[in-house]
Amino acid sequence: MADRGVVDGFCDAGFAGVRRAFEDNFVDHGEVGAAVTVIVRGETVVDLLGGWADAEQRVPWSADTLVNAYSVGKAFLALLALREVEAGRIGLDDPVAAHWPAFAAAGKGATTVRHALAHRAGVPAIREPLVDDDLWDFDRMCDAVAATAPWWEPGERHAYHTNTYGHLVGGLLRHATGDLPGTLLARVAGPLDADVHWGLADADLARCARVVWAGPEPDRPDEPDRSGGGDRSDGRASATPDADADDEARMVLLGYVNPPGYSSIGVVNSEAWRRAQIPSTNGHMSARGIARMYAAIADGRLLDPGLLAEAVRPQSQGPCPVLGQDVTFGLGFQPWTAARPFGRTPAGFGHYGTGGSLGYADPSLGVAFGYVMNHVVPRWQSPRNRALVDAVHAALAGAGGAGGAGGTGSR
Repeated sequence: MADRGVVDGFCDAGFAGVRRAFEDNFVDHGEVGAAVTVIVRGETVVDLLGGWADAEQRVPWSADTLVNAYSVGKAFLALLALREVEAGRIGLDDPVAAHWPAFAAAGKGATTVRHALAHRAGVPAIREPLVDDDLWDFDRMCDAVAATAPWWEPGERHAYHTNTYGHLVGGLLRHATGDLPGTLLARVAGPLDADVHWGLADADLARCARVVWAGPEPDRPDEPDRSGGGDRSDGRASATPDADADDEARMVLLGYVNPPGYSSIGVVNSEAWRRAQIPSTNGHMSARGIARMYAAIADGRLLDPGLLAEAVRPQSQGPCPVLGQDVTFGLGFQPWTAARPFGRTPAGFGHYGTGGSLGYADPSLGVAFGYVMNHVVPRWQSPRNRALVDAVHAALAGAGGAGGAGGTGSR
C-alpha cells in the first residue's frame, strides 16, 4: 500500500480537497500508481501524481509515465472521425461502405457512420476465430470486422462494441484517410502537448506503468481453434464458445476474447500490446494528456461546437447485453446520465475506461478532467474516480466555479 508521502505535483489552494481525495485513494482504496489533472477555463488547477508504476513498488510514478487507459480512447477515436465529418470528407449518415467498400459484406451495406459511432453497427464481436498474432496487425483486424456478418440488422439496436469499436471506426478512418489512427491522433494531440497515443514508439516503451490487476490476473483464454471447435480436449475453455451456445451469449463472449488478448488479458504489459494499434482498448495516456484533449474539445479548438453538441446528444438508449444494464450512447462520447455521470451537471460528457480511468469535460463550468491509474478493478466507476470528481466539483462550488490563487506541492 502506498502512503501520502508519495504524492507529488501541483494543486491550486482552492482545490486542496482534490489532493486530499487523491492521497486518500492510496490509503483507503488500494491505489498503486495514478495521476489526475484538472483544467478550469484554460488554467491547470490540479496536476498530481503518486505511487508506483509497478506492483513491486520499485519504479515511482513520474510526470511522463504512460499507462493503458482502456476505453477512454474511444472518445478520441470518435473525435477523429467527427473531424473528418466537419471537414466534409465523411458524412454521419453516409454508409460506412461508401468509404470502406469491403464493409458491405454479409449484409452490412446500409450500416452508416452514425450507426458505427453509436454502437449500433451490429459487429460487437468478430465471428472468424482469430489469434493474437492477428491482433498486432491493424489491417488484418479491420478486415476481420469488415467480413463479419452482423449480429443484428445494423441500426435496429445497440450493444457496446467493447473492442471492435477500434477496428470499426479505426478501419473507417484508415480507408477514408489512408492513415492509421495513431498517426491521426498524433497530429491532433501533438500541438496540444497532449501525451495520448495508440501504437507506442520504441522510445516510449520504458515510460509505461505496468497494469496491476485487482487480485490475480484473470486467466488468459486459450488461442481459439481456427477450425471453429468449442472446448479444448484438456478441459480448458476455448475463446470460441460451444456451437450450441445462445447466439447473444456467443456474441458477448467473442467480443471480449476473440482474439484471446483483445481485452488485454495476459498481454497488457507486453511490448507487442504497447506497440499495436487497438484504439478501443490500448490507448497509452497520461492524465495531463487526457485533460488537455478535453479542454481543447470543450472550448472549440478541436471540433465545431454544433457538431460536438450532436456528438454528445443521446443517439441510442436502452438495455445493452454486453454491459448488462440500460445505457446511453452518443457519437463516441458518452452523454451525462445519472447512472454514469461526467462531472455533476448534465452538460458533462466523456468516457470511462476499465479500472476507472476517466476523461471528461463540462463546458458549462469550463472543466476538463483526466485520471489514470494502473491498479485495475474491472469496472468503470470506482470509489477512487468518484472521490476525485466529487472533490473537483465541491471546490468549484466553493469558489463560484473558479480556482483560488496560490498552490501546494511542486511541479
